[in-house]
Amino acid sequence: MDSATLHALSAFPERLEEFYAAVPANRAGWTPESWTGIPSESFSAIGQICHVRDIEIDGYHYRLQRALDEHEPFLANIDGYRLERERDYAHANAADVLAKFRAARTQTVELIRGLDAAALERRAVFEDYGAISVRGLVHLLCSHDQQHLAGLQWLLGMIEVGRGKGETS
Repeated sequence: MDSATLHALSAFPERLEEFYAAVPANRAGWTPESWTGIPSESFSAIGQICHVRDIEIDGYHYRLQRALDEHEPFLANIDGYRLERERDYAHANAADVLAKFRAARTQTVELIRGLDAAALERRAVFEDYGAISVRGLVHLLCSHDQQHLAGLQWLLGMIEVGRGKGETS
C-alpha cells in the first residue's frame, strides 16, 4: 500500500479527536436547520464520530477480512442512519467512542501494512461501487475519513452561522 494512504489512515484518529475537540461541548449533539452542503452524512458531531467508529468496525474490518478470505464476496453497504437510531448516537460517550475507534484503526493499519501485492489485488464486489480490489477498499476507507473531517468542519461553520444569527453556543 502506498505510504501516503497508510500515513493518512494512521494519523486519522488524532485528526478526528482534534476536530471533534473544536466543537463546543454543548453543541456535540446539535444539528442545523438544513443539511444543504454537508460533505458527509448528516450526523451531529457526536454522530460523526460514532459513525466513523461503526463503519471502521462493522464495515471495513468485515469487508477487508471477507475480501481477503473469500473469492469475490459481495460486500453490502451499511445503513448508517439505522445504526444511529439503534445505537443511540446522541447519548454516546465521546471519549469511549474515540478510544474504541483508535483501537480499531490500529488493527486496520496493522492488517493493511501486512498485506503483500497479491493480497492487495484480491477482488470483491462492493454494493453501489462494483468490482473492487482490497487496495481500492483501503482508498475508499481513507476517503471516508476525509469526508467526516470535512463534515465536522462544516458543522463548525454552521455553528458560527448560528452565532451570527444571535444563537448562543
